[in-house]
Amino acid sequence: MGPFKRYRDIALVIVLLAMPFFFLRANIRRPEETNFVDRTLLTLSAPIEYTFSALARGVSSLLGEYVYLVDVKRDNNKLAYQNSRLQAKVSQLSSIEAENRRLRRLLGLRDRVAAETVSALVISKDMTDYFRVARVTLDAAAPGIKPNMPVLSPEGVVGKVLRVAGETVQVQLAVDSGFGADVVVERTGARGFVRGAGENERYLVRVEYVQSTDVVSEGDILVTSGFGCRFPKGLPVARVTKVVKRDFGIYQSVEAEPIVDFSRLEEVLIVLTGDENCKPSPGER
Repeated sequence: MGPFKRYRDIALVIVLLAMPFFFLRANIRRPEETNFVDRTLLTLSAPIEYTFSALARGVSSLLGEYVYLVDVKRDNNKLAYQNSRLQAKVSQLSSIEAENRRLRRLLGLRDRVAAETVSALVISKDMTDYFRVARVTLDAAAPGIKPNMPVLSPEGVVGKVLRVAGETVQVQLAVDSGFGADVVVERTGARGFVRGAGENERYLVRVEYVQSTDVVSEGDILVTSGFGCRFPKGLPVARVTKVVKRDFGIYQSVEAEPIVDFSRLEEVLIVLTGDENCKPSPGER
């Protein structure tokens, strides 16, 4: 069995080595020159060639799809990065545009106020939801700032200077109980005196000295009267939210909310000069 097995293996190797030659010979010969052996080999090789061809096409397709997906992933990552950068740029430009709008409104307010002013940036607020005092830092040195000087925003009256420490100024807002300003109803000209309610749960002012015969309605805008020694005339202060006519007495009860949205307050103007000959209104402290 030993020599037979060895000769068998040798013969098998020879046949396996020879078969590709005969298959190749059968495939390259012209059809009219093929014999029975060639046709048999072609018949036997056809399924094998088809199988390997299909396998090769499948592998090629998988490789192509893999390369395509790799390219798509790389392109998606690149587009995602570019989109993120563009969104950041748009956000930055929107922020700059909003800041420019605020500064233009602040410059417009400065042009309307017939007095010397200095601009300031809000840097902190007291630690409550409805704060009544804010700190601002000046954009430029202004040694003439003193307590009780008016503080304004493009929307209207913010409050008054409370304390000064170098370039940092503490501002008492219009809703603080220590604030007061002489006002008129813009629609009717009825006079009153706005004083901060000092409440911890909402922004509110009360309007004192409004005579019972004066016409005041919810939604009316209260503006500075120009009387007294603080605020220029015609600046919005508050909007009337409640009017109670009393059965007795010469005054009616009026509540209002400030025009300025203190939660979004960012820049203010401090009025440095005023009329030195003015007379304080009865309610001013």
